Amino acid sequence: MSSFLLAVRSGFGFLSTIPVGITMEGLDELMKRSYLFTFVGAVLGLIIGGFAFLFETIFPPQISAIFIIVSIYYLTGLNHLDGLSDFGDGATAHGSLEKKIGALKDMSLGIGGVAYAAIALIALYASITALQNEAALFSKGVNTAAIVLISMFIAEVSAKQAMLTIAAFGKPIHEGLGSMAINNTNLTKFIIGLLFGAAACMLAFGIFGILALLASIISALVVLNISNRHFGGVNGDCIGTANEIGRIVALMTIVVLMHIVVTKSGTWSIAWMQL
Repeated sequence: MSSFLLAVRSGFGFLSTIPVGITMEGLDELMKRSYLFTFVGAVLGLIIGGFAFLFETIFPPQISAIFIIVSIYYLTGLNHLDGLSDFGDGATAHGSLEKKIGALKDMSLGIGGVAYAAIALIALYASITALQNEAALFSKGVNTAAIVLISMFIAEVSAKQAMLTIAAFGKPIHEGLGSMAINNTNLTKFIIGLLFGAAACMLAFGIFGILALLASIISALVVLNISNRHFGGVNGDCIGTANEIGRIVALMTIVVLMHIVVTKSGTWSIAWMQL
């Protein structure tokens, strides 16, 4: 197997629960091509979007939203959500930089981590239910499931580009998988991922997709700023945090944009026709 294909396979092994197998050699090849995070996000987004489309056609909106969340974590795993909880423990810890880093790396779960994870899950559920409502208004009930599919695709692409943002602009605080990504990701790889992600989001939902991607990147920079202030740098937990928050921010952005269009025009509109 070529090194590139090994990197692609390892991307799915690292960023999802798909049983493709993963080795340290594969991880090394992936980190050398960290821009593949965004490509893997696009494939995962299509799968999650497909499940979302199916759920939207079968279940009531609130029940569908629960199943969509289950499908997200069934496919992508809980590692990034675990990273967010560790990030919460570290960010809410009192004391010196060393104590905050100690709380970040501590295997036990504190109230800060519980709060961060709970708020993230509530925000994800609220974003999906709001998306369902605004999509129904936006398309007058004609393409609601399709818009949810597209939005979940964009959200996953944006989440992985958020991870790439942290890796490109952060500095590691200790050795590990996070430092492998950070040390191997430069501005060029960030731009490659961004160009691919922007093209994918543009094709999916026009200017709405682009703005959702940009909002997710901004959220990652906010996470980076918080990480630098509390920990003096970033680790894998901070990268995972960017993933979780980036997904939510992308969905919220799409919801707000659709709401603005519906409120301002009161008519059915398709975003890619507004370019």
